[in-house]
Amino acid sequence: MTFVVTLYDAVFGLIERIGDWVLPLLARFVIAATLLFYYWNSGLTKIGDGPLGIFNPSAGAYMQIFPRQMEAVSYDASQLSSLHWLVVVCGTWAEFLLPALIVLGLMTRVAAFGMIGFVVMQSLTDVFGHGLTDARTLGAWFDRFPDSIIMDQRLFWVFTLIYLVVRGAGAISLDTLLRRGRSRG
Repeated sequence: MTFVVTLYDAVFGLIERIGDWVLPLLARFVIAATLLFYYWNSGLTKIGDGPLGIFNPSAGAYMQIFPRQMEAVSYDASQLSSLHWLVVVCGTWAEFLLPALIVLGLMTRVAAFGMIGFVVMQSLTDVFGHGLTDARTLGAWFDRFPDSIIMDQRLFWVFTLIYLVVRGAGAISLDTLLRRGRSRG
């Protein structure tokens, strides 16, 4: 029996050491494969016309982020406050910057933490702003249906992001490269 326990400890100890190196890289790969272009494409729908469009969001940006407020002002974004503008601009930038930082492994913990906040706000906007409250879309935990967009899917997103907040970007990242450069200099 001692042999089995020793073998078990040796095999899974090796797997654990490999996991310390591989899992952060895989978590960033999951973000790249599933969320990077999802958020970039969403961000592209919010940019206004011209080279300064990143400072002049489209009407659609306001409709996506502030649907009820836009309806209240007859879809005239100029009637919204500068705070609305700031939220839309920062949200749009976040859709580009945060996933890119995570994939590159640069300021990964901060970017992943920001993405968690972004996903929470996105979910709240979907539920309270867009009224996505049907059982199929909203879903529920601990039921037999694992495919709802908000409760199920986004739980996996947030778990992956929490992993990166806790563990960081891993060995193959710009964070590690910069840390090594700083320790040599």
